[in-house]
Amino acid sequence: MKILVTGGAGFIGTNFIYRLLERYEAYDVVCLDLLTYAGNLKNLEQALENPRFRFIRGDIADRQLIEPLFEAERFDAVVNFAAESHVDRSISNPGVFLMTNVIGTQVLMDASRKTGVKRFHQVSTDEVYGDLPLDQPDLLFTEKTPIHASSPYSASKASADLIALAYFRTYGFPITVSRCSNNYGPYQFPEKLIPLMISRALCDKKLPVYGNGSNVRDWLYVGDHCAAVDLIVHRGVPGEVYNIGGNTEKTNLEVVKTVLAQLGKPESLIEFVRDRAGHDLRYAIDASKIKAELGWEPETAFDEGMARTVAWYCQNSAWLDEILTGSYREYYAAMYGED
Repeated sequence: MKILVTGGAGFIGTNFIYRLLERYEAYDVVCLDLLTYAGNLKNLEQALENPRFRFIRGDIADRQLIEPLFEAERFDAVVNFAAESHVDRSISNPGVFLMTNVIGTQVLMDASRKTGVKRFHQVSTDEVYGDLPLDQPDLLFTEKTPIHASSPYSASKASADLIALAYFRTYGFPITVSRCSNNYGPYQFPEKLIPLMISRALCDKKLPVYGNGSNVRDWLYVGDHCAAVDLIVHRGVPGEVYNIGGNTEKTNLEVVKTVLAQLGKPESLIEFVRDRAGHDLRYAIDASKIKAELGWEPETAFDEGMARTVAWYCQNSAWLDEILTGSYREYYAAMYGED
């Protein structure tokens, strides 16, 4: 099988590529990534040494690039991780989110249809459902929960989901969609909560927490998420949506305190700041469908996953320093002689 992983130089895509290369010796894996600020080719340094892996720099919304690429490569499957994903950035600049997350997905699906791709998997987010109240803990997002996006980011992902599902109904195009809860683990760009808190705590800097820190998220270790996507790509039913959750609800404040405890840092580093505009209160996933149909459930307990994550960032301080200084973007130029 030849599989295209878009956004594969980002956090989750990187972890997924390593899973594919380790588990499937007969697979050729191609990564397409534009290497915007959150894409880091150095994440894939070990993969680049594998003859079954190839990297291509490009924009999923660039039809003049995508169509000839698909004609030449004849991919069997496409897994679309490529996305602008940071809510704060979507509030300040919605346009780039619509271009990448909506138009980019449509360009990929058009090229996939024309070249006979057998499975197109759209990686989405639980944020398309909006949020849940804090005082009703029994309420969970199911695959039938109405879409009620709160931010330009989640609205763009919801739009992509609906386009994918429409392509299945209209054209019989073999798509699947997964909606996951908040991921954490190695290679995550330090604008997201957990790596941001780790990076600042390591330098004894203040840890900014929105509002009073009571917003709740369901946390999922990235390796468990990749295992779920792997299952859906190989065994999922075309036209279906699968929720992927960690069964681990934590307030943002609890997460931050966990980071501090594992690093042996004082809670006095916590600094409450003005809340994000339209900040969703609570996300919580019902993942019973994927468990019943595909046999998946998360294997990594939160404390175990956090210990692995904190240890990874501590052991990869050079990687983190390069991100924080911006020098990680020089790696592509060093590898390929381009800016």
